[in-house]
Amino acid sequence: MTRLPDRFIEDRQLRDSARAVLTEDIDRLRDSLAEQGIASRVSTGVTSTISGHIRSGARDVLAEARVQAGARKGLIAGIIAAIVLFLARGPILEWIEELLESDFEDDDELTTPEAPNTPAGPSEGDPA
Repeated sequence: MTRLPDRFIEDRQLRDSARAVLTEDIDRLRDSLAEQGIASRVSTGVTSTISGHIRSGARDVLAEARVQAGARKGLIAGIIAAIVLFLARGPILEWIEELLESDFEDDDELTTPEAPNTPAGPSEGDPA
């Protein structure tokens, strides 16, 4: 049998060690996939990426809003008041309606004259 060149032997040893590392990686991947499937990994990755982008965008918007709000405090207060009034419009309208009804009832009691106790229709002895 012929003797193999040293270079060939070194290459074979390198190949075998690379195969052992690859086999270990594949076994680790299989164990990892058994714990959490590919779909959930993708979902988690996408969710974390999107939430990261949203967080960074929200930080930028908040920083810009702080800068703008410092110069326009009156406008911000007006907008907040308008939003609160809009959200509370139902109870406010009911309260106004109750006030108007009670005022209307008070006015009716003051302006309606007392009616006499005589019947309003023709009596039996009246010729009609």
